[in-house]
Amino acid sequence: MKQEHQIFNIIVAAGSGSRFGADIPKQFCLLNGKPVLMHTIERMRQALPKSTIIIVLSNNFIDYWEELCDNYSFKSPQIAIGGNTRWQSVKNALEQIKEYITPESIIIIHDGARPLINNELINRVIDGAKNTSGAIPVTPVTDSLRIIKPDGTSSPTDRSLYRAVQTPQAFQANKLIHAYSLPYQPYFTDDASVMVAANFNDISLVNGDYRNIKITMPHDIDIASIYMNIK
Repeated sequence: MKQEHQIFNIIVAAGSGSRFGADIPKQFCLLNGKPVLMHTIERMRQALPKSTIIIVLSNNFIDYWEELCDNYSFKSPQIAIGGNTRWQSVKNALEQIKEYITPESIIIIHDGARPLINNELINRVIDGAKNTSGAIPVTPVTDSLRIIKPDGTSSPTDRSLYRAVQTPQAFQANKLIHAYSLPYQPYFTDDASVMVAANFNDISLVNGDYRNIKITMPHDIDIASIYMNIK
């Protein structure tokens, strides 16, 4: 792989989509006549045409993805093999690119099942990562929240103290690769949590987008379709 640009995009799409309940993982289900993952890749390509994109797929679905690409005349990005966890999937992708990064490189990590990203959101996380260890998009929590106590009772908490975290997340490449050299921990729910474990605490928060939903349940396809049709 020839490295010509300083931004790498890792799109994680190796999940089984068990909660979605379909015969195939959600990232391959159709959204407005095309697989979800293709929408995600196209939006990344539109926003950052000179960046390097790596998609992470389960080894069991690489042939299926290549068949989809043939059927839709779609050019696939470079593929990395997914692992048993999201953490392992990202680590595998980093192994493929780490020899090509420079001190100026930024790595963006995005969920393949979030097909509604836009140029503005992508640029916000990149700008936020330029002078910090990284940047993540967040949205205010609108639902009331309660804390579950060890004895099973609960109490209300101030929702203004919390933010919901989205992807894409952008990081200084050298720092991200160092963070992923740490052993896996169950609380590594996103890439920012891995960075904090490596003492890279200067993660900036940028405005997310409520439309940037993650396809998780079947009705999310319908919601995403509505958002896509709104100009």
